[in-house]
Amino acid sequence: MPLLSQLLEALPDGEVVQVRIGLHWTAVVVDVAGEQRCGLCSTLFSGHHHGRRPPAVPEAGELTRFSGRALAMRALDSSPTMTSVAIAAMNALIPQQPDAWVESNAEDVIAQRGRDRRVVMVGHFPFVERLRPQVGELIVLEQDPGPGDLAAEQAPQVIPQAQVVAITGMTLSNHTLGGLLALCSPQAFVILMGPSTPLDPLLFDYGVDVLSGAVVTNIQSVLEVVSQAGNFRQVHRAGVRLVNLIKPNVSLT
Repeated sequence: MPLLSQLLEALPDGEVVQVRIGLHWTAVVVDVAGEQRCGLCSTLFSGHHHGRRPPAVPEAGELTRFSGRALAMRALDSSPTMTSVAIAAMNALIPQQPDAWVESNAEDVIAQRGRDRRVVMVGHFPFVERLRPQVGELIVLEQDPGPGDLAAEQAPQVIPQAQVVAITGMTLSNHTLGGLLALCSPQAFVILMGPSTPLDPLLFDYGVDVLSGAVVTNIQSVLEVVSQAGNFRQVHRAGVRLVNLIKPNVSLT
């Protein structure tokens, strides 16, 4: 079964309480057995061109009529924005394991494991320049490459030789994660990172060693910032914890 389908198949259900699609982030609040939880995903969208009908979100205004699981299943849709909603719903539904979370961020994990090693990062994160002198070599793959980045299409040439691979959780939304994981050496240390990352141990079965994601601790404040086009730094300050879920028997050093 494909990776995304397996994640969706294992989800519990819940009631969708709120859906917020912001300029940068999408948030979905679900109620599971009387507990409200909020999941995040970076907002994907199709470009808008004058003279053409702008892309629509199917059932806009009616998304809270879905069950949580039915909304998450829309992650298989072709609509980029609907996929963002679906991944946020999935992240809200995944059973939480607070006793297993380690309080640290992806940058620290990569710096520890990447010391004197070759690191490939899929996605240009804001901490790239801080990280570069801390690791042996850092190669950044990006769909829209900037100075010093390689085009994402070069993944087959560089990922198999990497000792540490750090992949943005957005690759689940654009359906490229499975192919990227297949490129990783069996000996590579693999991190899936970013607020869109599902904190689901099922991903360990696919070769991921650390899930570095986000947990919403103040739902109402986060919803307000998401709705007002907040970037992740603002969303983080509004009420988000950065945590790691580590595969059993894996060391961060």
